Amino acid sequence: MKAVILAAGRGSRMAGRTDDRPKCLVELRRRPLIDWQISALAAAGIDEIGVVRGYRGERLAGYGNRRFDNPRWSETNMVGSLLAADEWLAVGPVVVSYADIVYGAATVAALRSAPSAPIAVSYDPDWLWLWSRRFADPLADAESFRLDGDRIVDIGRRVGDVREIEGQYMGLLRFEPAGWRAVRALLGGMSAAEVDRLDMTSLLRRLIEAGTAVKGVAAAGRWVEVDSGEDLELYERLIDRGELTLVQGTGPRA
Repeated sequence: MKAVILAAGRGSRMAGRTDDRPKCLVELRRRPLIDWQISALAAAGIDEIGVVRGYRGERLAGYGNRRFDNPRWSETNMVGSLLAADEWLAVGPVVVSYADIVYGAATVAALRSAPSAPIAVSYDPDWLWLWSRRFADPLADAESFRLDGDRIVDIGRRVGDVREIEGQYMGLLRFEPAGWRAVRALLGGMSAAEVDRLDMTSLLRRLIEAGTAVKGVAAAGRWVEVDSGEDLELYERLIDRGELTLVQGTGPRA
């Protein structure tokens, strides 16, 4: 199985930290975020890793063993970067990872070994542990996530009740070729401008509504998402206080 890391973005909320580097090279515990991802993927047995580049893409020359490019990174969302890796997604199973998250090898292994489905999505059932530390009101950022058994039936809507959130979408997915064909068919019916604006959870919601099976796979342990400099500062404090541990090669745990 291959993996693709979507690393094209600058990170508009990272202030000066990304003036000279893509967001994935910002450091947590003196280690670039993309290093954490590559280590977790490799520890789970994935050694063929592609990286989708965009902003300051030359800085990523030494990461992964295949590079894809999204020259329109500033005009597209994650779906645009995903399309850059079409060559891999069309022919075999691929784990897809956002470049601003840190997770453990056990979560990747759970995603890899989950029963076959067109698309499988890692999620955190204990999402409030992290969101209540990141936000004064967790619902200000969280979105709907509901399951029927292991099948996701709702994702990506703004909600006003935590009961509509059975987990947090992480930005770690697995596509089978059948799932990718469903993506391409859906996008083929949209205008170029609509595709440019489409974010990943909206894509997943549309696929679910169209009948594509999207399965949820619970994360094995803690993970973190870096949206801002404040997130980095929070995680450093949690680590210093012993509330969060980052384990080399395996990711975070509480």
